This record gives sequence, C-alpha cells and structure tokens, in this order.
Amino acid sequence: MSAERHGPSQLALAIREMLQANSEATHRLAERLGIGLTDAAALDHLLSSEGGLGPSDLGRRLGIRSASATTLVDRLHAAGHVRRVPHPSDRRRQSVVATDHARDEAFAALKPLLDRVEEEVARLSPEQAATTTAFLRQVTAALRDYAAGHPLAPGEPASMAGRQSGS
Repeated sequence: MSAERHGPSQLALAIREMLQANSEATHRLAERLGIGLTDAAALDHLLSSEGGLGPSDLGRRLGIRSASATTLVDRLHAAGHVRRVPHPSDRRRQSVVATDHARDEAFAALKPLLDRVEEEVARLSPEQAATTTAFLRQVTAALRDYAAGHPLAPGEPASMAGRQSGS
C-alpha cells in the first residue's frame, strides 16, 4: 500500500526555509550597511542587474510606487550607493546602477555568508553540484514566474526563457 503525500515535500519545505533565511540575511545585510530594508533590497536588485534598472523598473520589482522609487533612488544616490547613467537604448531615460563603493561594501558585508556557502558547495561532487544548480535555476524560474503573476499549473515545467539547453 502506497502512502499518499499530503502537503509539501521535505525538499519544498527546505526551499521555503532557505527563502525565509534569505529574508533574515537581507535584514542583517541592511543592518550591517546601515540602511533600511527596502534600500538593501533595491541594492540587491541593482547589484544583480547588468546595466542597472530604470527607477520605475526598480519600483516595480520592490512593489513600491514610482514616486517612492524616485525618493529611494535619491536617498541611495545621496549616500553614494548608486549613480544615474543614460539608458543604453533610450536617450530620454536614465538607468540606476550600483557604485563600486556599494558593490565593495555589500560584498564585504556578505563575505562570511558567501564563504560558508562556498564551503557547502565544496562538499558536493561535480555531478551533485551540476544537478543542484539546474534544480535551483528551475525553482528560481518558478519563483520569477509566480512573482510576475504567472503561477505554474501543477506539473508544468518552469520557464526556460533565458537559459540554454544542455542537450
């Protein structure tokens, strides 16, 4: 007789715990940088966005209004964390990019965490690392689809947009 599973799998619960720990780590990063939580989340988006983001794009990612995003960018700019640059394809717009100072400060604050993650990665075989990487990218795609308002139907694969096939 097979047992029917009720509720999320242990792996899904572990991912949820990791996401909660990430939120806690973001709080700690904000504290270490001496900035607010929304400012830290904005820096996180800017540090991982090649070429920066427009203020309204940043606001959408943070779930805040355009006027609030402009105030946030002004605050980060005054603190030396960001700079405004011409948009790469639209001369009427500006992009916001993290400064080298902000990048260095964030990575210095995150170094203990990054070192610990690398220690855990080193415990994996190359095959385990490749499988884990592929799985985490699929979960990331599912999270981004959900955040964009496109939740997946059960059993539907996560979006493969922006990824190259390994076969």
